[in-house]
Amino acid sequence: MLKKKITRRSWAEPYKIKVVEPLKMSTRKEREKYAKKAGYNTFLLKSDEVYIDLLTDSGTNAMSDRQWAGMMLGDEAYAGSKNFYYLWDNIKKYYGFPYFVPTHQGRAAEHMISKILIKPGDYIPGNMYFTTTKLHQEMAGGKFVDVIIDEAHDPYNEHPFKGNIDLQKLEDLIKKVGAKKIPYVFMAGPVNMAGGQPFSMKNVRAVRKICDKHGIQLWFDATRATENAYFIKEREKGFKSKTIAAIFKEMCSNFDGMWVSAKKDLMVNIGGIIATKNKRVYNEARNMVVVYEGLHTYGGLAGRDMEAMARGIEEMLHYDSIKARIGQVRYCGEELAKYGIPFVKPIGGHAVFLDAKKFLPHLKQDEFPAQTLAAEIYIDSGVRSMERGIVSAGRNKETGEHNYPKLELVRLTFPRRVYTQAHIDVTVESIASVYQNRKKIKGLKMTYEPKYLRFFQARFKKL
Repeated sequence: MLKKKITRRSWAEPYKIKVVEPLKMSTRKEREKYAKKAGYNTFLLKSDEVYIDLLTDSGTNAMSDRQWAGMMLGDEAYAGSKNFYYLWDNIKKYYGFPYFVPTHQGRAAEHMISKILIKPGDYIPGNMYFTTTKLHQEMAGGKFVDVIIDEAHDPYNEHPFKGNIDLQKLEDLIKKVGAKKIPYVFMAGPVNMAGGQPFSMKNVRAVRKICDKHGIQLWFDATRATENAYFIKEREKGFKSKTIAAIFKEMCSNFDGMWVSAKKDLMVNIGGIIATKNKRVYNEARNMVVVYEGLHTYGGLAGRDMEAMARGIEEMLHYDSIKARIGQVRYCGEELAKYGIPFVKPIGGHAVFLDAKKFLPHLKQDEFPAQTLAAEIYIDSGVRSMERGIVSAGRNKETGEHNYPKLELVRLTFPRRVYTQAHIDVTVESIASVYQNRKKIKGLKMTYEPKYLRFFQARFKKL
């Protein structure tokens, strides 16, 4: 006789495990040694010192059997690889852009677009900075201007589209500096540094109108665009019955061009994309890629990489796949909430972002609370996360002082199709343990600082 009444149906990942990679287990004493040797920077840990790796979803995803099969079909011709044309066909079909240049990864695409479009003295407005994007804009002589809505800087504001551009801020900047000083507006979706927050279709349409009015291009960091399409389907009126693929293509149609790190949505280990409607930009990028990356039909990639990318585009738009990907992230956030652990809300698409300021309120921001918290979580359990706060924000170019962002976050980034619910439970329990002992935690002092993108290689010691 059935004694327990079923009140809900369990959910599981829409895939089965076919190949396993053994993980190394370590003791706390060993992890203390590893952390100290790495200067308390999780980027400097060796991968075999890590148990559950939530550092990034960049190139760390699990490819499907179909993608691995495609790797055997690599056409490694120096010029005119058939895999390049298959990939180009899928970019036209799913993204809707007619022109395409491959790159070895996303920051190579950012670099070339910055060199092509930006002149010294230009201003580039966008919905919050991203580290590599902002650096390439600055190195090209431009200045990034944040025009995201104010809600994005408040970790506990539940606005459903915290990635939206503030239209008045954008208009005010255009009026102040002049449209000729703005080569393009860029939008990322979802916004990484805001906690994986999406923009709405209504907002991108409105930004498009402003750009058209002033003769300014609009560019898209489409690295995690499938997540943005999913949130539009879920949260925005009029899209619930549309497919992810249809929403995705409509979203992309608002832009003059895009750059993509294929290492995220496309679930490959390497690869990048420049795609555009602008033939002049295309021709310049096609010429420039030969200087920096390789011939325009491989762009620093092997034919097998482009084949996996082409197949990844098809797979990334499967509803069950993206629902499961975001579902894992939500599960982590919902479990953390049960322990009262502070994190950015709403829960983002690719990661849960812990609020290090509130987690460790006794640490001043120049004692690097997010960097400290990431190190402490690693020492507790071998779970690797990353800092997204004052270290990532770098220094003011004029004063040399630290930039002090409002958000001081630790990012728990979930690779696609890699970990199970049990791994998430271990992660949550580790963070809960660190939280219970948070008052004993002391901050860090920076002992080495590289010139660019310091969060990758900076070193610290405990105060």
